[in-house]
Amino acid sequence: MSALRGWPSFPAELPEFDPDTAPERPHEIFLAWLEDAGEHALAPHAVTLSTVDADGMPDARVVILKDVDAAGWYVATSSESPKGIQLGKHPMAALTFFWAARGRQVRIRGAVTPSPSEVSREDFLARPPESRVEAFIGNQSAVLRDPAELERAAAAAREWVAENPDEAPETWVRYLVAPLSVEFWQARHDRRHVRLRYRLEGGRWTRERLWP
Repeated sequence: MSALRGWPSFPAELPEFDPDTAPERPHEIFLAWLEDAGEHALAPHAVTLSTVDADGMPDARVVILKDVDAAGWYVATSSESPKGIQLGKHPMAALTFFWAARGRQVRIRGAVTPSPSEVSREDFLARPPESRVEAFIGNQSAVLRDPAELERAAAAAREWVAENPDEAPETWVRYLVAPLSVEFWQARHDRRHVRLRYRLEGGRWTRERLWP
């Protein structure tokens, strides 16, 4: 496709990034970059969650970041969904944020653990009503033979949520991705991109520059 090489990758003006001024813990710089992205990009909290299936094949999809703190990054899904099943069998994951409007990406790799049930329940009840309805429909990623089946399931789920506003599925899980490495990537038009990686060693973070 000839147009591929003609499309611009980044805007004319890119922010500066000086790794020497980066804080000691990666979540602190991430929060600053996330806030900056919120001023320039649509859905800055959208993140690609990558997992591995039972056959060792990688799988990826875009989800919404729920929270981030010193412990790590949080996402949520049904434990019966493909990604929930994969995380149950192989509790490791990668998260990738990409904010083209700022020429920035963040790559996180780490171990995954489910949050306590009460935390997962609170996460579910904080979702918008239609999002709760969607979770109660179930059958995520199963083959849909007839769209009418989906409409009937949605109607039943909507009625259930209306009658049980304080109920959450037992399968709803908020997961913590506890990072082992976090990389911050800042694009430059001269292709000498700035890369800073945090690695967890002995409970402490080591910062290192990477070649582009």
